[in-house]
Amino acid sequence: MKKSLFVFLLGFALLSVFNACDDDTKEVSYEIDPNSLYSRLGGLNAISAVTDQFLANVAADNTINARFAATVADPFRLQVLRNNLIDQICEGAGGPCKYKGKTMAEAHQGMNITQDEFNALVGDLVAALDQFNVPEAEKNELLGILGPMQTDIVGK
Repeated sequence: MKKSLFVFLLGFALLSVFNACDDDTKEVSYEIDPNSLYSRLGGLNAISAVTDQFLANVAADNTINARFAATVADPFRLQVLRNNLIDQICEGAGGPCKYKGKTMAEAHQGMNITQDEFNALVGDLVAALDQFNVPEAEKNELLGILGPMQTDIVGK
């Protein structure tokens, strides 16, 4: 009897741990500065919505969409790109996310991205931010955080 109770409790404990790790709907408390860019952008839900629109803009942009054709064709790769973009913006804006992807230099090595392609990508992001009425100050602050990545992307 004791052994079966132990097995039951162990199984229940393991199930609880796995459910806690896999359940993205649970609230997690973080100390977020209410004045941070992350907060002013509207948090994770707003960043996710802008990212989704940004990806839709990129997919419709004939200047750069060919660069993303293989990623768009593979749902797993597209989800990884989406998650990395969300994490990168969230972390850069002072949110609780941690970017786990490659460095920009590693991710773009050998791609020979042109300045026109980079500008098109930035334009697609600005259009997404505009669609969600992100104020000019927050938009410029975010672009100021992401802009320096250009040196690791263009011409590499």
